[in-house]
Amino acid sequence: MSACTHLLLFGATGDLARRMLLPSLFALDTEGLLPQCLRIIATARSAHDDASFQALAADTLPEAADPQARSRFLARLSYVALDASDQQGFAALAEAVPDRGNLAIFLSTAPALFGATIAGLASAGLAGPGARLALEKPLGDSLAASRTINDAVAAAYPEDRTFRIDHYLGKETVQNLMGFRFANTLFEPLWNAAHIAHVQISIGETVGLEGRGDYYDGMGALRDMVQNHMLQLVALLAMEPPARLDPASVRDEKVKVLRSLRPIDAASVEACSVRGQYTAGAIDGVAVPGYTADLGRASDTETFVALKAYVDNWRWKGVPFYLRTGKRAPERLSEIIVQFRAVPHSIFGAAPLAANKLVITLQPDENIRLSMMAKAPGLDQDGLKLRELPLDIGLPNAFAESRRRIAYERLLLDLIEGRQTLFVRRDEVEAQWQWIDAIRAGWAARGMAARPHSAGTWGPSAAIALTERDDVTWHD
Repeated sequence: MSACTHLLLFGATGDLARRMLLPSLFALDTEGLLPQCLRIIATARSAHDDASFQALAADTLPEAADPQARSRFLARLSYVALDASDQQGFAALAEAVPDRGNLAIFLSTAPALFGATIAGLASAGLAGPGARLALEKPLGDSLAASRTINDAVAAAYPEDRTFRIDHYLGKETVQNLMGFRFANTLFEPLWNAAHIAHVQISIGETVGLEGRGDYYDGMGALRDMVQNHMLQLVALLAMEPPARLDPASVRDEKVKVLRSLRPIDAASVEACSVRGQYTAGAIDGVAVPGYTADLGRASDTETFVALKAYVDNWRWKGVPFYLRTGKRAPERLSEIIVQFRAVPHSIFGAAPLAANKLVITLQPDENIRLSMMAKAPGLDQDGLKLRELPLDIGLPNAFAESRRRIAYERLLLDLIEGRQTLFVRRDEVEAQWQWIDAIRAGWAARGMAARPHSAGTWGPSAAIALTERDDVTWHD
């Protein structure tokens, strides 16, 4: 694919555009990474003209930015008001795109509008061979709903021109998982059930609903976080080495992992999953209300979920993957723990030996830390004394010359230039939904209600029991 000359930005007045998309595009422009000819056509229902939208966009840019750079970026922007449910409006949108053979479309709208929007784009001639479409989540709320959306997309945009976004895949440390695993002979021979005891993935948010109550209450933690971000991390951690670093090879290996996930169904759901919902509590010493008070009505939607998952293949047979995520957690955190097995025999007598542990932190700070045993200084008259020591790779320090990027910078640039490796393929999405739907069906069959727990904690006590039954402790 060649670089596009026009970027059509749906939902351009929304929260995602203001916080992430416009600042990311500006950063790319500032560094000279956008094609000089690229025009950005923004669209939403709001009544704006070019000048008023450019003023809105200017407010999203860093105050300290170079005035000349700001002016150059804002000059790329134009605006067309559009109600996506009105098919007649797409003709005016098409008139603003003179080069439809090199067009990228970023769709950040409500899922209910996907069908009408895609139909309108196709009817206006904006789905031709040179047009590519990026879709922001959620892509449905079940396997059936996802297939409906994917069918609508496929009717106008073939798979090789469809870019499904999971913004976690744009994070530097997530991308570094492949580099870390497949560029170092130190770890890949040990990356299997013979040497790894278990894996933990924790994603915590200190925030509550933040004005997204209706959306979140219809989704819950399982569908909002596990179905996409967490399962993509599992796939990257557990995948086999791809033959090449190209979109097809990488995504082929990821989907094999997702299809190898052991189903959590009605028979195993109580032993392998925990649902929680935060009540009133405190975050950093500040009192916060409970979920139903935030929402303004009664609800059994889970705001916390913990799972014990297995990847049933030769590499990972019997290795549990413990996943947990929740709102109003005690800290903002995205972290992966790879716990290696203990040495088979200790020659150091009664001295306790801690098994090696790899800690990969995605946020708030990107870091890779390996804990290992080393001799403590001394004369050792009473025997060799060992101590656990961390080897830290602080990525911001190791690459101090590089600016820390917003994940959307990479994803938008890849969309503009036509690279699909960091986007999710249809069979990946549907494999994820199939696994998630089985869990939700199991919850319904067993009548599993969300257990209350105080805000500022990592879920109900059942989440602790989920790991401790296996003599494992969450890494806190």
